Amino acid sequence: MALSACGTTNWGFPYRPDVQQGNWITSEQVAQLQQGMTREQVRFILGTPTLQDIFRSDRWDYPYFLKPGYGEQEERKFTVWFEGDGLVRWEGDEQPDRQPFQKADTGRDNIGAESEGDDNEAAANTEPEAEPAPIPGANSVEPLR
Repeated sequence: MALSACGTTNWGFPYRPDVQQGNWITSEQVAQLQQGMTREQVRFILGTPTLQDIFRSDRWDYPYFLKPGYGEQEERKFTVWFEGDGLVRWEGDEQPDRQPFQKADTGRDNIGAESEGDDNEAAANTEPEAEPAPIPGANSVEPLR
């Protein structure tokens, strides 16, 4: 009973924490990159790079490493190059299309889609709900209108 409060499905003894390091970059962020962007614009989109070499200031590296307590480790690399203050190219591994806190698969194909048939007609014919009646004595101050 006491262990049910932990709320995780990754049970393992001994406990091994997940180790996450680097920059999480999504495919949406990569799609926003354009040649000629300034360093500040790139930093706004991708975040501060994990690695900035003082000898090669025109290259920013965005590595990502995840070693889960139990399971396969994951490693991705992404690099951008500048000439002066303008972005000239970028390359790296394929990036995910989700954030790390989002599950990879929800198990539902059409999220938010309603079923066809009578349910749609019933939903179209419903009236908006009325405001709940005030509780006497619950609020002694009259609301502003």
